[in-house]
Amino acid sequence: MKSLSKLMSCLLVVTLLTACSKHEDGHQTIHQAAAIESADECHLCGMLIAHFAGPKGELFRKGVTAEQGKKVHKFCSTRDMFSFYLDPENKRNVTTLYVHDMSKSPWDSPNDNYFIDAKTAWFVAGSEKTGAMGKTLASFSKQRDAQQFAKAYGGKVLSFQDIDLSVLM
Repeated sequence: MKSLSKLMSCLLVVTLLTACSKHEDGHQTIHQAAAIESADECHLCGMLIAHFAGPKGELFRKGVTAEQGKKVHKFCSTRDMFSFYLDPENKRNVTTLYVHDMSKSPWDSPNDNYFIDAKTAWFVAGSEKTGAMGKTLASFSKQRDAQQFAKAYGGKVLSFQDIDLSVLM
């Protein structure tokens, strides 16, 4: 029974870490969340990502292949990821976004086994918790977890679609 439970847990992690995106020609690309390495720098600000607390983000862009070098863009905070993504020039070229599920990960050192699809995540803006660039968006896979976090640390619960540049200010 223990091995079945372990197998189910492994399958869940693989499912959560893998996403598909369709190209205009109907071709599908599978993107997998990448671990944050100690030397990884934030794509937006250049800071070392692993040196900071709070949820991180990463995204994949259309047309960027492994042969071109940078398959995934990593960010030191969810705020930096959204700052990059919400630029209209970038937004139309992004296929997949991941953030840490902070209901399963310690704030001081987020666990890369708990990346979730940012487009289905719930966020808390304006909490007292800070990330690499100060205020950040705490990210959760479930709305109730985001609500509990907001109750404990303040802030407003938002869906992915609710986040715009005014939320980041």
